[in-house]
Amino acid sequence: MAGPPHVSIVIPVYNEASIVASAAGDLVAGLNERALDYEVIFAENGSTDSTPQILGGLCAQNSRLRWFHSEAPNYGSALKRGILEARGELVICDEIDLCDMVFYDAALPLLESRSADLVVGSKAAKGASDQRPLVRRLATRMHNGLLRVTLGFRGTDTHGLKAFRRERLLPVINACVVDMDVFASELVVRAWREELDVVEIPVQLHEKRRPSVHLFRRVPNVLKNVAKLVYVIRVRGG
Repeated sequence: MAGPPHVSIVIPVYNEASIVASAAGDLVAGLNERALDYEVIFAENGSTDSTPQILGGLCAQNSRLRWFHSEAPNYGSALKRGILEARGELVICDEIDLCDMVFYDAALPLLESRSADLVVGSKAAKGASDQRPLVRRLATRMHNGLLRVTLGFRGTDTHGLKAFRRERLLPVINACVVDMDVFASELVVRAWREELDVVEIPVQLHEKRRPSVHLFRRVPNVLKNVAKLVYVIRVRGG
């Protein structure tokens, strides 16, 4: 049996039949071009279209690709499970509509040189370009502002592309208590609070399709999970 890969890429996937095959093909081409020793884990969760069948076919054709299915559509739980199943020393959390190799090229050297434990691709850092609709850009700013006020978050972004040294972040990930969209935020907030070496790099964000879940449908769960996180960290000291 082959040993573990050096880099694991974890990608939550929900109802992405229209782009998953082409995005996976582009990603694999970029990884092979860079001669990386990698695996890609597709964390499929709750899809009701043909995404599972497409992933099954892709993974049957390429041993570097694997996937799992979760019944419930839950981004955070799927991402967490994917990270825990990852075998690489370095882990990249990506999005199927991004697969930004420019981020990989910037983040991996920082991790290899141990200049960072966690690299966050920020849509709000100086030099970033966020091409999403205005309402989504404002929602991101409001969410991160809420995290700064309630939890003392010191960065500019928590959601999206991330890369980290797995052994350094595993205790943080195991401590996380929320799911859905806020799991990704909790991971970053806890890394800051634990005084890990967190480095933000600006990203040029241009999504390949509209979000699979409407923004306003996500708001109640986001607020509920942020409230839970504030209680656990601020009140219980967890």
